[in-house]
Amino acid sequence: MQLNAILVTQNVFNGIMVGGLYALIAVGYTMVYGILRLINFAHGDIMMMGIYFAFYGVILMRMPTILGIVFAILATALLGFVVDRVAYKPLRNAPRISALITAIGMSFFLESFAVVVFGANYKSFLQVLGKNKAFVFKTFKLGGVIIPQITFVVIGITIVALLILFYIVYRTKIGMAMRAISADIPTTSLMGINVDLVIGFTFALGSAFAAIAGIMWAMRYPNFYPYTGFMPGLKAFIAAVFGGIGSLQGAVLGGFLLGIIEVMLITFFPSLMQYRDAFAFLILIIILLIKPSGLLGKKSIEKV
Repeated sequence: MQLNAILVTQNVFNGIMVGGLYALIAVGYTMVYGILRLINFAHGDIMMMGIYFAFYGVILMRMPTILGIVFAILATALLGFVVDRVAYKPLRNAPRISALITAIGMSFFLESFAVVVFGANYKSFLQVLGKNKAFVFKTFKLGGVIIPQITFVVIGITIVALLILFYIVYRTKIGMAMRAISADIPTTSLMGINVDLVIGFTFALGSAFAAIAGIMWAMRYPNFYPYTGFMPGLKAFIAAVFGGIGSLQGAVLGGFLLGIIEVMLITFFPSLMQYRDAFAFLILIIILLIKPSGLLGKKSIEKV
């Protein structure tokens, strides 16, 4: 395919869409890290569980598609809360390496659990979409640019979801408690705030956004299986580091930049398509060498 303005424009939209999904997952990493200084490596697998919850909510429990998606978001938020209570809360005062190893173990557990309970074979999310498939995969033509409607759906939902997240974090009491805990847990607990409850809420909130990202990921790439969350989760982690892990704005910026860079590199160098995942790791290495705290990280300040 010849490289021209139309193709570049099309892929800019694709990059924004993919970047938005990375951003939605990355905010979960950064919120948990901002509070506990913990890299929750199970976060990508929680995203995967969100896809399965939506699939079985619609297919097995016969919920309407929208209700099934809402059910999946709530169930995934509850799963994130339970994961914190079971795996991380007992290690609040343990060395960080213990929590880190537990996070890796929880990741393996969720993947193995999904294999045993849901089966190792690929499933198609198109069954969940049902009659909505035509709407989702309809294409728009803007000038000479042809863009699937799903691209606009994903970008629109991502923007709304991120606005809601910023409202919760910066305009509500629970958000204020999250920011206070990210600054100083012992002092915050002396002020009468239930620290464990706020941390549990943070896990639930990040998991809900991972579910939203997972469901949209499955709408865009319909075939999924128990290890579907691994690579998007890893790239979202890289996006969080890229933007400055611990910074909410940095996670969003890192997610969008990573998505756009990844897609545009493939656009300009299509022969390197098979190395697209390697680009993300290359970016991680470069950012760690040049600016280890990330684009918006550091000495900063607001880390929730």
